[in-house]
Amino acid sequence: MSRAIRSRHQTASFCCAEELAEAYTLRGAGKLHAGLNRENAVASTFYDQPILNSPYAKPRFHHPLDEHGQPLGLPPVEGRRPSKFIVPVPQARRRIAAAQGTLDLETYDDNAIINEIRSHIDAWRDLPGGADWGVTPTTQRLLEHWRRHRFNDQQPFFCQIEAIETLIWLTEVARTRRQHAHLWRSIHAANAEANPELVRLALKMATGAGKTTVMAMIIAWQTINAIRIPGSDRFSRAFLIVTPGITIRDRLQVLYPEHPDNYYRSREIVPNDMLGEIAKATIVITNYHAFQHRETVQLSRVG
Repeated sequence: MSRAIRSRHQTASFCCAEELAEAYTLRGAGKLHAGLNRENAVASTFYDQPILNSPYAKPRFHHPLDEHGQPLGLPPVEGRRPSKFIVPVPQARRRIAAAQGTLDLETYDDNAIINEIRSHIDAWRDLPGGADWGVTPTTQRLLEHWRRHRFNDQQPFFCQIEAIETLIWLTEVARTRRQHAHLWRSIHAANAEANPELVRLALKMATGAGKTTVMAMIIAWQTINAIRIPGSDRFSRAFLIVTPGITIRDRLQVLYPEHPDNYYRSREIVPNDMLGEIAKATIVITNYHAFQHRETVQLSRVG
């Protein structure tokens, strides 16, 4: 069964939306500061203009950060910020009182595998025709729908489409091409170190980026392909979704195809002619407490 799992550094994390913290708000998406135009001499800093990019397109600018991941106060830089890991280091006990509220950082280093995967997906996304993408006809139809459909309500953000593109590219493209074999070797090695019994891929997205929509996209992509390609070991129509609590579990009811406000229909995640196939998915949504061991206590007959 497919599983939605949170991951730490030892798993293969694919950072798709860290720019959201500074860029992805609808109010400022179209108000780019004049400093972004090289023909203008006006400089823009993180504090003057935190919003640089549209939520519906690949980020074109980013604010430069120092070795601790803090804004430098310099004008924006062209291009997308590379993915980096920030590892916090707890302070010594004797320093806590004197330096309360600060936290030293051990490293702020480039994440080579994520940056490499991003570059491959950028080139793959720009291929002219669907047949050149190297995916199944079903996946091709879904990609064209997510990228080009005129949505009546909420158009997917770039980070949401990139998230599902990452899984699709790794599953349908990278697995079948020798030049990308080293990526899957790295992924399997990371998983073997963390949990050799379960291969995990984590899509790391910012709060508010729309992870429920991405989950609906994953379910649609997997389910419809599984139905149309019976017996394939790449696709499944059975899903186990584990949430951190009851509140989140209840919010995710929209992932059930039978829910009156399911995302497949209300958010137009799939074309209308595919909705019947989505109904064949088997989905279980539960919170992680259901897997905890319960203590048993011997009672007397009176008890």
